[in-house]
Amino acid sequence: MPGVILAGECHGAVVRCSVMSDMSAGPELKTPVGRVIGIEDATPLEFWVAVDPAHTLQLDDVVALDRVLPDGLVVKMFGLVTQVRARHEGARFQSDVFLIAEGILPAEVSEAALIQPTRFEPEVLLPPLPGAPVRLATDDERDTALSFDEVERRLPAGLSRNDEPVFLDLDFVDGTKGAHINISGISGVATKTSYATFLLYSMFTSGVLGAEAANTKALIFNVKGEDLLFLDHPNSQLDAESAARYGPLGLEPAPFRDVGILAPPRKGDPNATPATGSRTLGVEPFFWTIEQFCHQQLLPFLFADAEDERQQYTIVVQSVTAQLAQLPAAGDGAVSLEGRVIRTFADLVEAIEEKLIPEDPDEPADQKWTGRAVGGGTINAFVRRMASARRHIEQLVRADIGNAAQHALDLDAHQVTVVDIHSLHDRAKRFVVGVVLRQAFDAKEASGIAKPLQLVVLDELNKYAPRDSSSPIKEILLDVAERGRSLGIILIGAQQTASEVERRVVSNSAIRIVGRLDAAEARRDEYGFLPTVQRQRSTILKPGSMYVAQPRLPVPLLVEFPFPSWATRSAEADRSADTDDATDDPFAGLT
Repeated sequence: MPGVILAGECHGAVVRCSVMSDMSAGPELKTPVGRVIGIEDATPLEFWVAVDPAHTLQLDDVVALDRVLPDGLVVKMFGLVTQVRARHEGARFQSDVFLIAEGILPAEVSEAALIQPTRFEPEVLLPPLPGAPVRLATDDERDTALSFDEVERRLPAGLSRNDEPVFLDLDFVDGTKGAHINISGISGVATKTSYATFLLYSMFTSGVLGAEAANTKALIFNVKGEDLLFLDHPNSQLDAESAARYGPLGLEPAPFRDVGILAPPRKGDPNATPATGSRTLGVEPFFWTIEQFCHQQLLPFLFADAEDERQQYTIVVQSVTAQLAQLPAAGDGAVSLEGRVIRTFADLVEAIEEKLIPEDPDEPADQKWTGRAVGGGTINAFVRRMASARRHIEQLVRADIGNAAQHALDLDAHQVTVVDIHSLHDRAKRFVVGVVLRQAFDAKEASGIAKPLQLVVLDELNKYAPRDSSSPIKEILLDVAERGRSLGIILIGAQQTASEVERRVVSNSAIRIVGRLDAAEARRDEYGFLPTVQRQRSTILKPGSMYVAQPRLPVPLLVEFPFPSWATRSAEADRSADTDDATDDPFAGLT
């Protein structure tokens, strides 16, 4: 017989009742979908629920139940379904299933769901009682269960399996309480970059940043293919059904509005034409002048390979860098070395070699350039590395064209700046990433204020911040990870294997995201934030599905994000606005 509340009072989340003989009638009289099992241990950390035969519970469902304490206090408990099972009750042997199917042996089918609690209101950490009715949490109860009711600035992060919105707390992204996002997953399947760009789009267009959105900047390194060169183009493959999924998130399906595309010059091109294939309009070349290379002390970024810091020639690197910084400017991006004007990287390499290896073998090398008396083998090792870098770097460091300085990277010209490095050799990629990151970091440090934010999206973190070695790029990434929160520079990093990335970079990320994982990788300690079942599921996730872990919730949530409304590759780009007289507005000519 249902109980009747004879008298009670409510103070916030605390409800005290004088009589409640049956808890089946919840605050909204919701139909129970099951009851807490009494033959399994129920704890504040997990418990099993027997599913009512008239209902179903599936993975990722959110549930709620109540417990009335002896003093009348009602504790509301919320949780997430993390495992479901079905079995025959009454069977003893595996072969009994055939007898049961034929009606010879009596047995009942039972389904049960494992619940991992997410929240207690008030926070009285007691187990639910056996037999307690369990209901699906919807609307306000769902928000309470997932702590969305406590989030002031909700960043749309995707949809649940029931197409309900899932949010991130921006306080744990922008540095207010935490910062940085890390995404792991198999290349080509986990859709890491697609999800990173979705989060950027959500930040810029959801209104969560308020007035700061206009001045917030994003820097994206395009490391594979030319997929990110069309963010300002509508996606021609976005159908009405996919576009409708943006509605529950409060977003409009559209491309990014203010995008600048930067690409390295073609090798041997005297005009510094950008080295892109599928896109030519709206692409600007980038490179550094010889003067910038010398005076900004960029030489160490040429020696950023994993093994370099273990070599003695790093002594020579430091000394040569110091000497180059003192060379006088010769105009138009060039420098002068003892009256010799240097305008190309090849000339610079040759001039350094002459300083380190005198023509007369009996003459000692200039110790101002070598740093101290080092062996000839060490000097030769440095020279070989410089010479081998020449063919990969020479189009990026030059002063052989007019107005060379105008092609320096301007990270404030557009809301989103895409730096294309996919066509470069690995050494050149490391050089560009290191130099650009340092420029962004130094600019934020010099500004002295955290807002507006500078967001950085970098894939293949394992290349730039490897776990077992040191390099100038890694030191910058560590600075970003550890001090970026206070400076307003936020790293959205991605990699196939978090186990190969410097621990301090990953551990400083407040938001951890996992797409499809390799089975061996999923067993690594770096994914300890995933419960066992979710680790297993991560190896079979489909593209577009991600596990999102954030500090407010003890359980990672499965999130599906909508099909991108911006082109993610050349074949998807709607080029109706790409004409010879196209304006700076990517929407010109579109209806």
